[in-house]
Amino acid sequence: MPGDEAATPGVGRTPGDDLGEQVRRYRSARRMSQRALAQVAGVSPGFVSQLENGRAGASIATLRRIADALGVGLADLVEPGPVPAARVVRADARRTFSATHGMTKWFLTEPPFGHVEMYAVRIEPGGSTGPERYHHGEAEEVLLVQRGEVVVELGDERYDLAAGDTIVYSSSTPHRVANPGREAAELVWLNSPPTPDG
Repeated sequence: MPGDEAATPGVGRTPGDDLGEQVRRYRSARRMSQRALAQVAGVSPGFVSQLENGRAGASIATLRRIADALGVGLADLVEPGPVPAARVVRADARRTFSATHGMTKWFLTEPPFGHVEMYAVRIEPGGSTGPERYHHGEAEEVLLVQRGEVVVELGDERYDLAAGDTIVYSSSTPHRVANPGREAAELVWLNSPPTPDG
């Protein structure tokens, strides 16, 4: 956003400071391009390049947006340190992705995603992904039923799945998932690559 990309005293790369290098390390670890990071953070690709190369500073507001886009805290960028090889999502800290039509999704992987996004899903009895089949992107989707039962509608076909069953299909195929049972169904749901409205 205009005005946010200005240098701020004490924030930004100076001789001996590796803020830009930290941004580059986290971006590379997330397999994000400079353009992708810029889009999520609301800055220009040129600014990301300048920041990483030590030719620009940034306001706290801009750094917060960059940190959010990278899925880290502000301190992770400002305080030099190693970039973890893994990203852990604790069971008690999962964030809700959506909760509609009697179905709740929680992130098992935190955005920004690389090549895979994964959710824990709970569908209440009579709940579903919605009244209509929908499609999105050109990804592969994998559902693993951990508890209960679900019906997966793919085009004109119907698949009844029970605990332990899996199904793989293209997200471009109109699909709908519903719980016809008397107990809640619990699933693991994976999209690769991530797609909008997954």
